[in-house]
Amino acid sequence: MFVCTVCGGNEEQVELVEEVFNVDGRYVLVSGVPSSVCRRCGERSFSSTTVDKVRQLVHGEVEPTKSVPMRVYQFA
Repeated sequence: MFVCTVCGGNEEQVELVEEVFNVDGRYVLVSGVPSSVCRRCGERSFSSTTVDKVRQLVHGEVEPTKSVPMRVYQFA
């Protein structure tokens, strides 16, 4: 049963999302990541299987599908 760790909501929606990760000082975007999204607050959570697959993608020998420039801003 789903229980949101942020708001305690118990309704989820499974979505494919994009997530940015910092890997060894580099930012990488992984798209199409299956995520349970809380219907009340929008908090995303990932299964351990999904987390393992993302780790394999970003730390393995897999070539990225594409590269895009990213603007970086410093707040304050």
